[in-house]
Amino acid sequence: MTSSATPSAARAQALAIVLAGSIVAPLDSAVNAAFPAINAAFGLEVASIRWVVICYLVAFSSCVMVSGRLGDLYGYRRVFGAGLLVSTAAFLACGLAPDYAWLLGARVVQGIGIALVLGAAPALALSIYPESERTRVLARFGAAFAGGLALGPALGGALVDAFGWQAVYFARLPLALGAWLLLGRVPATPQTSRSRFDISGSTLLATWSGSLMLGIALPGYAGIAFGLLAVSTFAWFVVRELRSSQPMIRLSLFQTAAFSVPNLAAVSVHFTGFIVFLLGPYLFVRELGLTAQVAGLLLALGPVGAMLGSALAVRLVANFGARPAAFAGMLLNLAAVAVASTWDGATAIATIGSWLALGGIGIGLFQVTYSDLVIAALSPEERGVASSLTNFTRTLGVVACAVVGSALFHGAESQALAEGAAGSAAFLKGYGFAFGSVAAGVGLFIVLTLLRPRVWFPR
Repeated sequence: MTSSATPSAARAQALAIVLAGSIVAPLDSAVNAAFPAINAAFGLEVASIRWVVICYLVAFSSCVMVSGRLGDLYGYRRVFGAGLLVSTAAFLACGLAPDYAWLLGARVVQGIGIALVLGAAPALALSIYPESERTRVLARFGAAFAGGLALGPALGGALVDAFGWQAVYFARLPLALGAWLLLGRVPATPQTSRSRFDISGSTLLATWSGSLMLGIALPGYAGIAFGLLAVSTFAWFVVRELRSSQPMIRLSLFQTAAFSVPNLAAVSVHFTGFIVFLLGPYLFVRELGLTAQVAGLLLALGPVGAMLGSALAVRLVANFGARPAAFAGMLLNLAAVAVASTWDGATAIATIGSWLALGGIGIGLFQVTYSDLVIAALSPEERGVASSLTNFTRTLGVVACAVVGSALFHGAESQALAEGAAGSAAFLKGYGFAFGSVAAGVGLFIVLTLLRPRVWFPR
């Protein structure tokens, strides 16, 4: 059954199945609430918990671009279904982990499964509806993703309190398995590309992606070694792709500012947005005296705002175009982070909540319009690659912020402590410096993009 012949109700049902399967990815935010319980269960030091995040993100980033290409070659529904099955097995393995090494291995498998899911999900969702509905479908996908992010922390805390840390994995198992069982109601996507699967190019791309993430995440010589590996494999990949008659992704696209700048902007938007999730909880608990539960609810206003921004994108794109709308989203997110750099223990919760929601609106607006731009720039035969690229830039921005933002904060806080500042004053010094530096850096990037104004405001 083709998408053009599918009745409206069947289309809506098919999209709901795809969205239900897709939100197993953003619901991973529930795992953060389980960190203390995991530490206690396996007798870990606090710093060791970072490997739960690193193993997942490295596996995901290594596979997500390749998974999009697999969808182009073999059908998005097939790849999406494989991802749901792998994710189901991974959730079961995580919940049953007898030791920490097992849990980390299962997190690697989970990263692979989610990469298959998200690498194919946007393209699969778009295949259900006619091309004229592209922005609207992307908005629904963005809203569902943001909803999962908003629900994750609160759901995770409740599950851990009631059933233990394993519940943050077991709870997603029926969602993934149920979506897979219902996948037959989603129209099958035919093979859109007649190219062969490039094993060598895929291996180089996966090695580059994983090495890049490890190079960013790991300190000292290990980070440098993986960084060098990332540089060398990327150079090899570029040379090979430029010579290939059937490249995995047309690198010539990145030679134009109209394509490369929005992708760099996507990294910067998620870099800026994640600083709130990185340092915000400490401000809310230490300086404002909020409970962890209330702080989590406050943070959820960002993803709730992103849901609103995703819905707003449809109307703005129709009235002004995708590029001006994306620029507006980027500015709104930047403004929220700049204002957040001035917060302290005396800031009203209502003020904080309002700006968190506004920043979320900016992220939601940008992500939908940016995805629209990338997907429009690539051919229908490359829609899986386009979907994967939008997920990869998000991940890169988050990982980079986790490393750079932490370094900025700890550097400024340590200096303040060395100068004799009290604990609270030193924290606020580090907090303000990290937020201010991130806002200034991204603000400079935005100004530089205006040297090519047609990127955002085409005639």
